[in-house]
Amino acid sequence: MLETRTPERVPLAEHSPLIASLLAAVDAAPDDVPLRLHVAELLAESGDPSAALLQLSAVLARDPGSARAMSLMRRLAGPAPTAPPPSPPAEPPLPSPPPAAVAPAFDWSQAEAELGDLVPPMFVEDDGPVPGAQLYDVEAAGMSLADVAGMEDVKARLEAAFLAPMRNPELRKLYGKSLRGGLLLYGPPGCGKTYIARAVAGELGARFVAVTLADVLDMYIGNSEKNLHALFETVRANAPCVLFLDEVDAIGQKRSQLRNSALRQVVNQLLVELDDVHAGNEGVFVLGATNHPWDVDSALRRPGRFDRTLLVLPPDQAAREAILKLHLRDRPVAGVDARKIAKVTDGFSGADLAHLCEGAAERAMLDSARTGQIRMIGQADLEAALKEIRPSTGAWLQLARNVAMFGNESGEYDDLVAYLKKQKLV
Repeated sequence: MLETRTPERVPLAEHSPLIASLLAAVDAAPDDVPLRLHVAELLAESGDPSAALLQLSAVLARDPGSARAMSLMRRLAGPAPTAPPPSPPAEPPLPSPPPAAVAPAFDWSQAEAELGDLVPPMFVEDDGPVPGAQLYDVEAAGMSLADVAGMEDVKARLEAAFLAPMRNPELRKLYGKSLRGGLLLYGPPGCGKTYIARAVAGELGARFVAVTLADVLDMYIGNSEKNLHALFETVRANAPCVLFLDEVDAIGQKRSQLRNSALRQVVNQLLVELDDVHAGNEGVFVLGATNHPWDVDSALRRPGRFDRTLLVLPPDQAAREAILKLHLRDRPVAGVDARKIAKVTDGFSGADLAHLCEGAAERAMLDSARTGQIRMIGQADLEAALKEIRPSTGAWLQLARNVAMFGNESGEYDDLVAYLKKQKLV
């Protein structure tokens, strides 16, 4: 209900019984516009224009386009009739009285100002979304593979399978290699797949767009497909560009496992965008990351889409040492042997090592709060925190072991089998 101020009016006792009854009815039903108009007309006829104008103001607050109310208001705001001239006196005529003052015209500006709080403006300007505005953030990579410590095997495979053809346009032209590609990074969680994807963008001198499942899926049917199309249109407009699809197994899950037809359409839309001949994906490099490549739809794995895979394993010793130093760099540290800690943390992911540094810092902080003396983070803190942490990659390796033993007929997980044998897990 529209909230307005109740117009002030003459007390009921000063009006006729009919008008008094109608005014009481208006108080009981303040939003009854026809009733207010009728009361305003009766008040105008009874010689109370002020009360009539107040009722008309309330009518216009509820119905700004009321022609009947506007007509009556203009009539009431017109000049008042001048008083008739006096009868000629019997005695010698006295000086004529000055003419009666003409009532001032109705001040529409003042009326609009008074009604401004009651009646919203008829037209408003809404800037809305800027035409052509991008729905996804396109950023510079800001790093290269040189910034990735260790992981030399991963870098070598990445260079041979993906980067070398992209860096050499003459060779690519000679061998008929298209400037487009897809690479699927897989491995245990927390091992730096996103970090490597950003480094690949830096190596190619390309822009970088990172997208997760939440950026694509929508609760309304059809919107997820529109989001995917808008995403690829943004990437194509910023080519050369690396599109990083995190959790690609959730976006491109096997359609045979999907009972929801809406999710099936999302996978179909992703397939269309990856190799649509009309869209022109030249200069678009799609990198996908997943912890469960065996759950990715097989159509996404065929040549021309995610046709190359790269296993991103837990960091090696050199990488673990660099990760430890990175997470301890801005903390008060003294006497820490990062190499010694790196040697005894085989199988730890990058996220596990970050958690280890957090635990050591928390231990030193609580000790400082208890003693009242600030102290540095030392080797003993890291070793004590290490006793309370177990590698988070164990569960993934057990699941991967089953796949490597019973689901590697095509040989696509040979790298995984080699690693598991090295770890003596198979």
